[in-house]
Amino acid sequence: MRYEWMDAYLLAKPAVTKDLQAEWNWIRYKIGDRMFAAILLDDEDKPVYINLKLEPTEGEFLREQFEDIIPGYYSDKRCWNSVKPNGKVPDELLKSLLDKSYELVLKGFAKKKQRELLGISCCGTKCVNCDLYGKMCEGCNEASGKVFHAPTGKACPIYACCVGKRHLATCANCTEVPCGIWRATRDPALSDEAFEESIQKRICNLKRKNY
Repeated sequence: MRYEWMDAYLLAKPAVTKDLQAEWNWIRYKIGDRMFAAILLDDEDKPVYINLKLEPTEGEFLREQFEDIIPGYYSDKRCWNSVKPNGKVPDELLKSLLDKSYELVLKGFAKKKQRELLGISCCGTKCVNCDLYGKMCEGCNEASGKVFHAPTGKACPIYACCVGKRHLATCANCTEVPCGIWRATRDPALSDEAFEESIQKRICNLKRKNY
């Protein structure tokens, strides 16, 4: 297979695991308990197809553009597509398609479960990295935003806006980030420089990038 980078690329994504489905001889890549990509092997354990999920219209378009992309082998052909592992689909395009498949499957989970799988709060904070997590604070997802620094009995203003008002899983798709609510909800102990750095870290986490 010419896409030798694929295994490391997919396993670097948050919450991704892989297994071997012995009955089908598929190497499956999953987020939570749901598959979003697979390498299909033949009887000699050589890759024959790479399966991934796309929006139906995009899948149909790509099949017309690339002879190495066909309807999903042994899959729902409306949403799943098979890429030939030694074909001419550009590496960067395949990475983009795998990213889209990951996002599609992730969005199939409840919004709270999405945050739990990604290991972040709605604003991109990784609660497990906080010294107060599990002590003074049980965490944003666990407390439905009613974290230690929020007004008593109320959710953090960022959570209230993102989850309560806009009904989003995270702030990732909000065009206003970092907004005035983000800037008003800051740790007063942080210097301006440290606060700006914390914002960039959270934005990076929301974009699924390792920081």
